Amino acid sequence: MEKESVRVTKGEGRWPARLMAVVLGLVALVLLGGGGWLTALGGSPYYLLAGVACLAVTVGLWRGRGFAGPLFALFLLATLLWSLAEAGLAPWPLVARLAGPAVVGLVLALVARGRGGRLASAGASLACLAAILVAFLLPHPESVSGIAGDGPQGMAPASAQWLHYGNDAGGSRYSPLTDIGPANAERLKVAWVYHTGTGPSTSYKSFEATPLAADGLLTFCTGYNDVIALDAATGGERWRFRANIDARGVVVTTCRGVARYVVQGAKGPCATRIIAATVDARLIALDALDGRPCRDFGAGGTVDLKAGMGEVWKGYYYVTSAPAIVRGKVVLGGWVSDSQYVGEPSGVVRGFDAVTGKLAWAWDMGRPDRRTAPPPGEHYTRGTPNSWAPISGDEALGLVYLPIGNATPDYYGMHRTPADERYASSVVALDAETGAERWTFQTTHHDIWDYDVASQPTLFDLATPAGPIPALAQATKRGEIFLLDRRTGKPLAAVEERRVSTRGAPGERPAPTQPFSVGMPSFAGPPLEERSMWGMTQLDQLWCRIAFRRAVYEGPMTPIAMTKTIVYPGYLGGMDWGSVSIDPRRQLLFVNTSRLANYNRLMTRQEARARGLHAARDGVMSDAAGALPMEGTPYAVDVAPFLSPLGVPCQQPPFGMVSAVDLRTRKLVWSRPFGTTAGSGPMGLKLGGALPMGAPNLGGSLVTASGLMFIGASQDEMLRAIDTRTGREVWRTALPAGGQATPMTYKLPGGRQYVVIAAGGYAGLRTRQGDSLIAYAVK
Repeated sequence: MEKESVRVTKGEGRWPARLMAVVLGLVALVLLGGGGWLTALGGSPYYLLAGVACLAVTVGLWRGRGFAGPLFALFLLATLLWSLAEAGLAPWPLVARLAGPAVVGLVLALVARGRGGRLASAGASLACLAAILVAFLLPHPESVSGIAGDGPQGMAPASAQWLHYGNDAGGSRYSPLTDIGPANAERLKVAWVYHTGTGPSTSYKSFEATPLAADGLLTFCTGYNDVIALDAATGGERWRFRANIDARGVVVTTCRGVARYVVQGAKGPCATRIIAATVDARLIALDALDGRPCRDFGAGGTVDLKAGMGEVWKGYYYVTSAPAIVRGKVVLGGWVSDSQYVGEPSGVVRGFDAVTGKLAWAWDMGRPDRRTAPPPGEHYTRGTPNSWAPISGDEALGLVYLPIGNATPDYYGMHRTPADERYASSVVALDAETGAERWTFQTTHHDIWDYDVASQPTLFDLATPAGPIPALAQATKRGEIFLLDRRTGKPLAAVEERRVSTRGAPGERPAPTQPFSVGMPSFAGPPLEERSMWGMTQLDQLWCRIAFRRAVYEGPMTPIAMTKTIVYPGYLGGMDWGSVSIDPRRQLLFVNTSRLANYNRLMTRQEARARGLHAARDGVMSDAAGALPMEGTPYAVDVAPFLSPLGVPCQQPPFGMVSAVDLRTRKLVWSRPFGTTAGSGPMGLKLGGALPMGAPNLGGSLVTASGLMFIGASQDEMLRAIDTRTGREVWRTALPAGGQATPMTYKLPGGRQYVVIAAGGYAGLRTRQGDSLIAYAVK
């Protein structure tokens, strides 16, 4: 006893143990309080029991008792067993459950009384850390590993240029080029970089453009709608058209691409022209060779897209996607601001003559039989669903395919007309020459979740034993991909109407069933449950569990209530404007998806007035997230991501996936988490490193005949090349800003193949902003 007393006095002291006791005691109180609350809500009793155990260890540390170390070791081993039972060997769920307690255990091993207690605490901590390490070394539980076949199965375009936003008019994002392949991708280096400059606009500028490559030029638009042509070999500027936009009221200025049209039989100025649209609602035609306005198009090269729209407040109607050109008609819709008021500008889709700029037809959902401009004193039907995403076309069939958004306001629907209910959140085929409707397919009934169809319809020929079928793949925010016959709109893969919850807010009548694409893999992610809640530590994981238990959540398509409601996938979940890419020769579909939940609620009109919510005439206060007024309905809405107090998603990783689907069998070939920890972390900080978490992503992919998929999109600000046969990453490079764009590729006669991406960033993903267009080539 005397020897032990001397050793403690000289070496250990009591203050480290008591300091540890204070810290652990505070944790114990949080676990006791929060764990008790969670248990009362019907949740896991683990946190309450953990609080009891930590409190007992706290007492032992404070009093210098030898049982503190062994008791904490028992607690750690129990935590390990509980974690494995809840999460299996999924690495990131184990990190949230085990990493914090294991670190505490290692510190405790330094300050606890008694050698045996120290060893027990250290050993249990190392066991927890070993479980985490093993989980990271094993394939992710959600990964699917397979090898795609190589045999030619379908027809593929053959061009070394990039002539449309998605390379072909159907948006396949497929290139037949083979100079860059899995064997030499690691030799890709920067060939040139072009900086667009910040431009005159004071609003946020999102550089998301995909250039066109033709006649030795790369042509694209900036977020502030300047149109630029570069020398495709050097990246040097050949011409620049300054749009001088009026961006007042526009929350985010975006231009994702331009269109190109060759006037048959024409020579001289504007024989080939670039067609661009702007965020201040203009349609502009430029000479493809020098960028000068085409004077025979509209009024001196410009068409006013506000014509026939009636009153349009600043920032409530603008164009962000590239126009489509089919059979000589420039077809485009427009973005209408979300959830501001009943009767916002019309979602009319119009076709203009590509030479003269004259209106050829208008598809007004409220007046489908009148395809001309409104007579004087009238306007297109207000408040109808809009088509803001890229449009596709089939020159042979003479059809254009429209991805249709929601009717405004987005989160309440009892004011909607029969036309709104028919067309909202659908894909619609129109006759390109007349604007007559051919067919419609709805992806969400009575959409009150902001599940507008944001992805370009992707056209390809589906190989079958009976011959090729003209097909269309429609990706959605819901994570469902609908495979349709593009001639008729009939499903080629089974679609099932499933019953969903109808317990909406008072006065709302949600649809009793919703369409699910059961004949194709779903990319919605597994339904949420309490054990799938996450956090950087056990404490914010506990917060997320309590938030989950308190919220309304009845699986997919849960209607938003007056209390917090979990919407999963949220409006940035599933697939967005990046759509999918398709290798038509090998009959493979490639898709990058996000898994992000929203934590929304409706609020009374009285609360909205108290908070000062109103539709701002002098500019949109908020666009898609935050508190939105929804004037003209009984409710306003608060739209927010489902995040822990540390600012990380409450549902467990992966937050992003990349996958390949065999279109012949409708089965996953491979699937794996997409993106790393490099661009994310708590409180908006970036963790760094490159651990495979699976990150939120926004942007599209490019597929080549050589067997590579190029993709930026991810929150970690990388550009990657992925082997399309196996899903294995063969190359990646850091970008100077977020690559929230779709890459493209081209090859000059006798020259090299280039891969190009815009690195402009996106505020919604907290990626860095930039103005770089970067070309890569093998050196």
